[in-house]
Amino acid sequence: MSVSPNASIDMVIRAGLIADGLGGPLFEADIGIQDHQIVQVGPIITKGKTEINAKGLLVTPGFVDVHTHYDGQAVWDSTFAPSSWHGVTTVVMGNCGVGFAPVHKHHQQQLIELMEGIEDIPGVVLNQGLDWAWESFPQYLNALERRKHDIDFCAQLPHAALRLYVMGERAMRMESATANDIAQMRRITTEAMKAGAIGITTSRSINHRTSKGDPTFSLLAAEDELMGLAMGLADANAGVMQIICDFEENLEQEFEIMRQLVKKSGRPLSFSLMQKHNRKDGWLYLLKKTAQANAEGLPITAQVAPRGIGVLLSLQGSRNIFTECPSYQAIASLDMDKRIKEMRKPAIKARLLKEIMQFSHTRLGRRLTEFSNMFLLEDPPNYNPGFHKSIASLALQQGISPLELAYEQMLKDNGKNTLYSPFANYAQGDLNVCEQMIADPHTVIGLGDGGAHVALVSDANFSSFLMTHWALQEKAFDIGFLIKKQTSDTAKLAGLNDRGVIAPGMKADINIIDLKRLSIGTPQMVFDLPAGGRRLLQGANGYVATIVSGQAIYLEGQATGHLPGRLVRGSQAPVYP
Repeated sequence: MSVSPNASIDMVIRAGLIADGLGGPLFEADIGIQDHQIVQVGPIITKGKTEINAKGLLVTPGFVDVHTHYDGQAVWDSTFAPSSWHGVTTVVMGNCGVGFAPVHKHHQQQLIELMEGIEDIPGVVLNQGLDWAWESFPQYLNALERRKHDIDFCAQLPHAALRLYVMGERAMRMESATANDIAQMRRITTEAMKAGAIGITTSRSINHRTSKGDPTFSLLAAEDELMGLAMGLADANAGVMQIICDFEENLEQEFEIMRQLVKKSGRPLSFSLMQKHNRKDGWLYLLKKTAQANAEGLPITAQVAPRGIGVLLSLQGSRNIFTECPSYQAIASLDMDKRIKEMRKPAIKARLLKEIMQFSHTRLGRRLTEFSNMFLLEDPPNYNPGFHKSIASLALQQGISPLELAYEQMLKDNGKNTLYSPFANYAQGDLNVCEQMIADPHTVIGLGDGGAHVALVSDANFSSFLMTHWALQEKAFDIGFLIKKQTSDTAKLAGLNDRGVIAPGMKADINIIDLKRLSIGTPQMVFDLPAGGRRLLQGANGYVATIVSGQAIYLEGQATGHLPGRLVRGSQAPVYP
């Protein structure tokens, strides 16, 4: 589309420093936008109906986040917060094999319990927020379109829901799928892709459990069942497969399964990659095998995080170091002032300190008392404190026990003080592993889990951290390279070939960022979910404007009221060479 120099166009962004999403050097140019698309990049003499002066500011494509869990929030909320506060203009939800369609009415509660257990979204929130105006996956997509949204979103077909829909109680008992079961799952997968699903997802993690403690329904799915899903994508000639796996003792076997799925189906696949603290070098093997697969023409991509993956422990959150203690459970429902008053009583404190040691050998208890790998989050948040700032190290310096120090820290700031406990990517007390993962050509930034772990994790700000830490603070990567990892690379993985690059013909999803002011805020607990449910929200400073389909949805962090976001149905045809 060309524009006459005498005509006006919808918007012109003037003299911005452009990171175009392709990874090259930054360059100064104007950007012209008309009818939701970028129509010009370069000197523009045409006047825009809206003009934005971006001189001295970074201008990027909108960020594409391929790993979120907004499957429920998209039903009841028009805002994909906090992701959209961090420059994300497209989210992909339905990861890790969990979601809400397809579903028989009598299995709705089982899907809620699965989402509650795996993604820490309270069941009471989901029960009130979901209206279940669907059964099939195509009907779920139709239901998602009833509400206007701030940014674009894509849905994936979750294997656990699909398995329950086809196999019923046998799925929950993790029985093997029959040939007929697999044929039905393959057919429904194809149907979902043709209706607009962006892919299919599954979990093979023992850590993924329902709120009742039962394993996720897809945990023991055999290779022939997974192949049925992959061939469902092949039948539709569409969709990407996403897998999360523990990669413990079966590292080689699990990767070979993924390799065969891609080889036989011809469809791309991504998997979650992190450094396990109990197997520190496994990620290196997986990256090596990923490189080999791509050299063979097999499109396998690792989703990685730009920092340690961990939980936030506090009295206001869904978990703290005393979560398993009976004496804490007895006061957990009290309001914060009364709870802190009780915890300051010497007798209560003595009981809690005694009880926590009784649980320190359980799977959860070990993590909650790992004081050598637990840190005060600080304000502003410090995600790379180093072991010298651990609770154990600080306690040694002060001559008190780590448990005593953690106890006192949790009571500060009226219970809002937060302890950060990374369980992946931080085995050496630094982020060198993350730097290597980011640099690898077969990785994209993912795993932020926006919309999930709502009172325990706050990682939807990965896109902001990528810039503040790796470009501005560490200066380890060029800003253009990092923008590519979060825009065109993630867009391409999801088949969204109409966005992620600033060029004529591309979708006008754009961020304007003041790097001098860019910073990440401290997580704040709010109670705005259905049924008064709580969640952590974490904003950012420095986003001058976030634009979706040519409309500014945020200006200096404030919502404009425009809701141009839409459900993106399926992969999008490339419009740029």
